[in-house]
Amino acid sequence: MKKSISGIRGIFGDDLILPDVLRFCRNFAMTIPVKKCVIGNDTRPSNHLMVGAAIAGLLESGINVYNLGTAPTPVVFRESRKYGAGLVITSSHNPLNWNGIKFIINGRGPNEREFSHILREKIQKRIKFGKEYKITSNYVRDAVRIIGKINHSPKIILDIGGGAASSTAPELLKKLGCQIHVINEKSFKRGPDPTTDNLIQLVSASRKYDIGFAFDLDGDRLVVVRNGKKLSPDTTLALGVSKALELGYKKFCLSIDTSISVEKYIKEHGGQVIRSKVGEANVIETMIKQNCQAGGEGSSGGFILPKFNMCRDGILTSGLIASMTGKKIIDEVIELVSKYYQLRTKINVESVLHDKILLSLKKKLEQKYGKIIDMDGIKIIVDEDTWALVRKSNTEDILRISIESNSLQKAQQIQKEITILTKQSYEQAK
Repeated sequence: MKKSISGIRGIFGDDLILPDVLRFCRNFAMTIPVKKCVIGNDTRPSNHLMVGAAIAGLLESGINVYNLGTAPTPVVFRESRKYGAGLVITSSHNPLNWNGIKFIINGRGPNEREFSHILREKIQKRIKFGKEYKITSNYVRDAVRIIGKINHSPKIILDIGGGAASSTAPELLKKLGCQIHVINEKSFKRGPDPTTDNLIQLVSASRKYDIGFAFDLDGDRLVVVRNGKKLSPDTTLALGVSKALELGYKKFCLSIDTSISVEKYIKEHGGQVIRSKVGEANVIETMIKQNCQAGGEGSSGGFILPKFNMCRDGILTSGLIASMTGKKIIDEVIELVSKYYQLRTKINVESVLHDKILLSLKKKLEQKYGKIIDMDGIKIIVDEDTWALVRKSNTEDILRISIESNSLQKAQQIQKEITILTKQSYEQAK
């Protein structure tokens, strides 16, 4: 089972079982300021059992439950603003045999203190039972107000991947004024994570459309496909940022591993950039503290617009990008991001050794590269177009190594050097 402020995930029936769900939801109930909670789920086979256990844990803790049924994560986040809290039964982009829970407090994910309360072993005392209500959402109506009508009627193809975006994404794009064609509406033919899947069907069909979009199972991740080419997650974020700048937003928060191309684009267009730790919840926390208007993390293509939703929102982002079709700005953004090369690798390392390894590695990297940022792991600034980051995963027993440069040869050489140094530190730590 993986536990982080991004949520709880596990293989259902193996390391995530129904008593776990009951305990987490009972504890979560104690963090809810108003005794109301909205709940939604993606399309995983185990959801009927997970949802039942989650609702039971909330009801017996005195929480009134407002059930959306199958709904994308961004829709649940949006509705949670009305009720004070939310739960999403999903394991996001993980394989179908996984499941999990995302927690929402005051329209955002929990912070470290709140999450530690959710994880504790102590069983809460039973109080008066809550009630369950079935509800619907005004997400599409509100998103249209943010984006505005699209007058040129672009042709768009959507790959739903059998996920929870099956009704919300098509409805939004139609209401905006797009012509749409949907594939894999209820099919799991492709993988649950569009950032790693080849999206062969969508890529092939996209040549006949202005643009294509693919969603993960809970609808918070978005991949953009254009002219027969799958674009990088950083490109998805950069396109969302470009639209935000057009709408007048100037202060952005980007995770520390987001492409330098996105930061340069913002600054070239009069914006300001603040960096945060990796992870959606960390980006949101920094946004709130620093009053940032938009931003996100490049590794997941996660664009965030706090005015609308305090989570990465693939469905809203698809509408924002659709409104830009037919404009040269899309080509300009794609060209800028494509000038940079990102290499990502990982090393399997037991979590108990992570801190010891990073401390040793930091000394080695300081001697070799000089400038170090230790906000989240170790980030090395090689020059204005090149950086490297070694950090521990929030969800797995691994160390992640990310490199970016405008020179592929330089990126490959730095990746090789840092991987060797990390493995040396690992051997010394064992």
